[in-house]
Amino acid sequence: MKDTLMARLIIAGTSSGVGKTTITAGLIAALRVRGLSVQAFKVGPDYIDPTYHTLAAGRPCRNLDAWMVPPDRVLASFRRATRDVEATVVEGVMGLYDGFGYDDEAGSTAAAAKLLEAPVVLVVDASKMARSAGAIALGYRQFDPDLNLAGFIANRVGGDGHGRGVAAAIERATGLPVFGWLPRDPRLAIPERYLGLVPTREPGRWTDFVHSAGEIVASHLDLDRILTVARQAPPPCEAVREETIDSPETHASGERPVIAVASDEAFHFTYPENLERLEAAGAEIAFFSPLRDGRLPPRTAGVMLSGGFPELYATDLSGNVPLHAALRDAHDGRMPIYAECGGLMYLTEAIVDDQGREHPMAGLLPGRSAMSGGLTLGYRLGRAARDSWLFKAGEAIRGHEFHYSSWIDRPAGLPAALELTGRDGHVPDRPEGACERNLWASYVHLHFDGLPELAFRFVAACRTWRSSLAAAGECRQ
Repeated sequence: MKDTLMARLIIAGTSSGVGKTTITAGLIAALRVRGLSVQAFKVGPDYIDPTYHTLAAGRPCRNLDAWMVPPDRVLASFRRATRDVEATVVEGVMGLYDGFGYDDEAGSTAAAAKLLEAPVVLVVDASKMARSAGAIALGYRQFDPDLNLAGFIANRVGGDGHGRGVAAAIERATGLPVFGWLPRDPRLAIPERYLGLVPTREPGRWTDFVHSAGEIVASHLDLDRILTVARQAPPPCEAVREETIDSPETHASGERPVIAVASDEAFHFTYPENLERLEAAGAEIAFFSPLRDGRLPPRTAGVMLSGGFPELYATDLSGNVPLHAALRDAHDGRMPIYAECGGLMYLTEAIVDDQGREHPMAGLLPGRSAMSGGLTLGYRLGRAARDSWLFKAGEAIRGHEFHYSSWIDRPAGLPAALELTGRDGHVPDRPEGACERNLWASYVHLHFDGLPELAFRFVAACRTWRSSLAAAGECRQ
C-alpha cells in the first residue's frame, strides 16, 4: 500500500507504568488479525519494550529518538521502514511531555508526534480515580495546543460501570473521544525487574501474552474509530531527503570484513540501524553467543559487544573459558573491539552479582563490574577523550546510560573513552569508559544514525587489521 494511505498513530501515556507497552503490543496484534501489515516504533532509547512490538508485528521494531539522532535522519529512517506497510503504531516514552530536560520538549513523545505529524492517543491509568480522570486528561490536552491529541484510552478500570464513568468524565472535560477502556486482567501483566520489563529474548510465554493482549484490545477498544483517526494523518513529508547509507568504503575491493556481533539472551541491546550502517559501510555481520560459542565466527576482523543482562547469566558466561581466550587473543592481536554497557562489564576481570559472588570474565579490562543497587539512567552529552580508530579527540557525542552496575577498581591511569559533560555541554562531569589501542568500551550506548561516521571508521579499522595480517603472512580463522 502506498505511504499516502498509511495509518499512523502514537500511543502515549500520562507517565511511565500506565500500560503503554501492553496496549501498543495488543493494538499491533489486533491490527494484524485484521490483515494489516504493521511497523512498530518506540520513542526514545529503550531496548526492551521494542522486543514485545517486534513479536507482535512480525518485523523488527525501531526506535525514534530525535535527541540522539538528527530529526531529518529520524524521518528518513521512518520512511525507509514504512515503505511496505499499511499502518504504523508508535509507543511513546515516559509521560507524553517528558524528555531530556524540564524546560522544553526535546526527546519527548510530544516532539516525536509533531515530527511525524501523527495523532496521539493518551493512556490514562484509571485504577485509583473516577471523575479526577477528567481533570488529568484536560491538563494534558491544554498543556500544548499545538499537539494533535486525538483521544484517550482508560486502562485498569474496575469494571464496565467504572469504565463508562471515567470515559464520560474525560469526554465532558476535554471534548475528545475515549476509544474504550481495558480491565485489570492478569493476562495483561508483564514481568518486570530493575531495568524495566523482562525482554522477550529470555524464556517466557511471550507469544501467549501478545495473543491475549491482542484479543483484549480488540474486544474492549473501538478499533474502527482508532483506524479512522490514524488514517487522517497527513502523508509523510515528501521533502525529506532519502539518505543513501553509503560511502567509498562500501565499494572497496576485496573481501568484506566480518564484524562479530554478540547476540543471545545476555547481549541483545543493539539498534538495528547500527548493524545496517556497518553493513552499508562494507561489513559482513556474523552473530555469536558469548553464552554458547567457544570461538569467534570465521574470518572475524572486528567485535561488537552490545549491552544486555550479563549479570543474570554470569555463571554461564564465566564458564565459557574458550571464548574468553579467543577474545584475549583478538585483543592481543589488536583486532578492533567495541563494547557498550553489558559488553564493558563482560570485558572486565569479573562481574560481582547482587549477592557479592564474583564471576571471572574475559579480563580485557582491569577491575570488576559490580551490581551497585542504584540505577544509572538518562541521556548523556559528551566528547571523545582522545584520538582512536573510532573517534577524533573532542568529537561530540549524544548517547544514553541504562545500568545497575559500576566499574570498580578501575586504574586511575587507564585512558578514558569519553568525557561526559553537563547539560550545558561545557561543565566537566566525569571521564567514562576506556580507550586503549584497539579496544573502545563505555557504559554509554550510541546510535549510529546519530554518528554515521562511526560505522565507516569501524569498517575501515577492520579492513586495516585484515590487511596487516595479510602483510604479515598470517591467516586467522
